[in-house]
Amino acid sequence: MSYFQSGERIHLVDKKGRQYVLTLKAGDLYQLSGHKIAHDDLIGKPDGSLVTLSGNKTMLALRPTFGDYVLKMPRGAQVLYPKDLALIPMWADVYPGARVFEAGTGSGALTIALLRAVGPRGLVVTYEAREDFSRTAMTNIERYMGPVANLIPFRRNVYEGISLLDDNLPFDRLVLDLPEPWQVVPHAAQVLRSGGMYLSFVPTVPQVVQTVEALERATVFGMVETFETLLRTWSIQGRSVRPDHRMVAHSGFITVARKIESGLWPAAHAVESVGEAADVHAEREDHTR
Repeated sequence: MSYFQSGERIHLVDKKGRQYVLTLKAGDLYQLSGHKIAHDDLIGKPDGSLVTLSGNKTMLALRPTFGDYVLKMPRGAQVLYPKDLALIPMWADVYPGARVFEAGTGSGALTIALLRAVGPRGLVVTYEAREDFSRTAMTNIERYMGPVANLIPFRRNVYEGISLLDDNLPFDRLVLDLPEPWQVVPHAAQVLRSGGMYLSFVPTVPQVVQTVEALERATVFGMVETFETLLRTWSIQGRSVRPDHRMVAHSGFITVARKIESGLWPAAHAVESVGEAADVHAEREDHTR
């Protein structure tokens, strides 16, 4: 049985599924729309308990899942949606014990996903150029995961280069959530091991086109793929079964590639194909307007 402790961040959930965040502290009082409950009445309760606020308002007390936490945590930079956070470790093939390079740290959501994937035997090195983002990210990471020994954060501009650690070992995986990942591709080619995975996330077609062109120009990346994910939930109420009126549609493009020995795919042909794909996308947009 798992019990709530002082200092822990939990969510209270009402009958409509709305979630409210609080950090437990002995002696404090939580108030919600005139309803109150003492933190002491929550501390020591099992995860998943029903609790009663003043005025007989009943709510569910839960430790947040990673997806719940990401949507409610403080943020500096825009965070990735859970649907993308779920796919990135899979498509980047982040495995227990992997050495992963990440940039930028942002609000820390992707960093947490990578840390969970590499496990205690792995390592995550993360670059963030902005001090305010880095500070917020470290708070979010430690609040959710506690002290993390296998995370090495740097406040650096990744566009200026990537340094290997003192052991001089290359990285197994490289994951980017940046406005201009194509600027990082030449650095990635230097610090990724042979067979290593590259992944970047960008929201627009021009960004993804420039990224793929940079990967092809580098001549050491192959098996380049780009895709997006759409998430549509359904309402199931007896015989009434239909898609929900709202869906999480386009959020961004994920591009993956492998670092390989060059020579199998001509780079010029690949770049031309990317340009053709961009033209087709533009024609489709014009047609739908």
